[in-house]
Amino acid sequence: MSKFGLWVLVLLLIGGNVMAGENEIAVDETTAKKVIFGMGQENTAYAKYFTGKSYLNPITTNNGVPMYNVTFEPGCRNNWHIHHKGGQILLVTSGRGWFQQWGEKPRELKPGDVVNIPAEVKHWHGAAKDSWFTHIAVEVPSEGGSAEWLEPVTDEEYNKLK
Repeated sequence: MSKFGLWVLVLLLIGGNVMAGENEIAVDETTAKKVIFGMGQENTAYAKYFTGKSYLNPITTNNGVPMYNVTFEPGCRNNWHIHHKGGQILLVTSGRGWFQQWGEKPRELKPGDVVNIPAEVKHWHGAAKDSWFTHIAVEVPSEGGSAEWLEPVTDEEYNKLK
């Protein structure tokens, strides 16, 4: 499948989910497990870069446009991090969460939101305190791209959020 065809498929799936009224905020585990691409397995490989538990379900990994369904339990967030050379796109599919770029105010996220994160931008994202949260993480293709994991978002910073 071409990259264009893959994007069309993703947009149709997300658009269909939103249009079908299935974009209610997931506030409990039972609802979170019903996400469109499946919750996946506990994300033990990257657990050291998260506060709380996250779950990872690869959607595609070998076509030049890696995409992952990532589900966060309430209160879970990843550390500050930077995507070098390629950047990242987040497509929110369920629940309520947060995104913050270094030096900016946190942005609340809900189903249907899209976050375009340019390369070399320090940021974090994760669930709200009271909601499970799911997004599709798209790695922007780049030669030699990598992620640099940094310090955790402190409880003091996080607890200021609603």
